[in-house]
Amino acid sequence: MALEVLMYVGILAVSTVLTWKGSDALELSASRLAVRYRLPPIVQGSLVVAVGSSFPELTTTVASSLIHGEFELGMASIVGSAIFNILVIPGLSGLANRDLHYDIRLVYRDAQFYLTSVAVLLLAFSFALIYAPSDTAPLAGEMTRPIALIPLGLYGVYLFLQHQEWKGEGSSPVDESVEPSGSAWKDWGILLLGLGLVILGVEGLLRTAIWLGDTLGTPSFLWGATVVAAATSIPDTLISVRGAKRGEGDVSVGNVLGSNIFDLLVAVPVGVMITGAAVVDFAVAAPLMAYLTLGTIVLFAQLRTSLRLSAREAVVLLVLYAVFVAWLILETFDVVDLLG
Repeated sequence: MALEVLMYVGILAVSTVLTWKGSDALELSASRLAVRYRLPPIVQGSLVVAVGSSFPELTTTVASSLIHGEFELGMASIVGSAIFNILVIPGLSGLANRDLHYDIRLVYRDAQFYLTSVAVLLLAFSFALIYAPSDTAPLAGEMTRPIALIPLGLYGVYLFLQHQEWKGEGSSPVDESVEPSGSAWKDWGILLLGLGLVILGVEGLLRTAIWLGDTLGTPSFLWGATVVAAATSIPDTLISVRGAKRGEGDVSVGNVLGSNIFDLLVAVPVGVMITGAAVVDFAVAAPLMAYLTLGTIVLFAQLRTSLRLSAREAVVLLVLYAVFVAWLILETFDVVDLLG
């Protein structure tokens, strides 16, 4: 048993590093290719960077559904990652630079769309329960491709609104004089390498979560919402903390919101679109989404008070995440039973 524990601790550590390095390589090469092929800045910022930083989460839902047949594990990992992003990343950023200021448009515009994203995904889960009930659990429903198109359609609206804002601000068109250095083949090679590393890393994380669930006799989604979620959020954490140290508060929080919007509206439904259908236990999804909503409201209430995040407010966010982890630990040992 001790040897098996050491083996999975090693798998967890190696998988986390692979996911981190692979995501970095993927994001760098994708950005270089976007410049090389003259993609508009709005596409580079809202789509290429989002896909690059959120590819680990996207891989989580696809691999958990296709390989392991556990969509709930992937869904919990996505929601857990969103909770980590909205609480831990701004908390660490606030401690890294205690004089971060934020644009009021970021607080109002992005907060509204982000909360809408949370509501629409929860609505999709509700439709699954209402229109395609499943007998696998008392409050389970089958999320089908037509239902999954609802959040995907909202992400299309998000890209459209981003494009309209970019046009309205009179942003400059693509600079045709900019030529990325190096070979295109090298960029494509790094892109493929990054994809491979992320896939290997995420697979190791999922296997660790499943092993923890089997060993401790607990649902694997509990470990997905904590272990897998935290490991896949490392790339976003590093990007935001670096931005905070440079005094770029909008970059720090904007990266979190863009990543979370992509995770909720794209990563979750893509798993359904690939597999055809997936069972969602509403008794599990609703409490997790409720905590995500709570964390979001606390963050934006703090940002709106003075358009900055103080050290005390940053600590409050980190404490809220510690409460979330403690809650799931209590669920693991049957002390509480809010997740059915």
